[in-house]
Amino acid sequence: MTATAQRTRGFEAVLIIVYGIFALSATARSLVQILRDFTAAPVAYVFSLLAALTYIAVTVVLVRRGRRSPWALALCAIELLGVLAVGLLSVFDAALFADDSVWSGFGQGYGYVPLLLPIVALVYILVGRRQGPRAPEQPR
Repeated sequence: MTATAQRTRGFEAVLIIVYGIFALSATARSLVQILRDFTAAPVAYVFSLLAALTYIAVTVVLVRRGRRSPWALALCAIELLGVLAVGLLSVFDAALFADDSVWSGFGQGYGYVPLLLPIVALVYILVGRRQGPRAPEQPR
């Protein structure tokens, strides 16, 4: 395996770990919010649950199929659209968001990682597609 292939696999592992952490944290947050008092901010809590489901889906696709899967590209694009839509809604119509969601304020509560994560993932996926198919590994 070349040094470039090792770096690529290492970066993909880090991406999967970050997505896994966000899948766990967003799922826990949304479930607590929904179970605690869904009526307080139903829109925000539903978007937290959608964020959690998106992070779970991206994590699973990256683990099982890798970045070359068309599902990886589609899910990360959907994730980015979700972050942008919820971010804009939470800024311009704060009444919809009586409580924060994972994506409100463009992920401000998480250090804007929810905004940066799909951008980084999409760049990584698109660069991988431009490089063409992976060469078969040589037997040792």
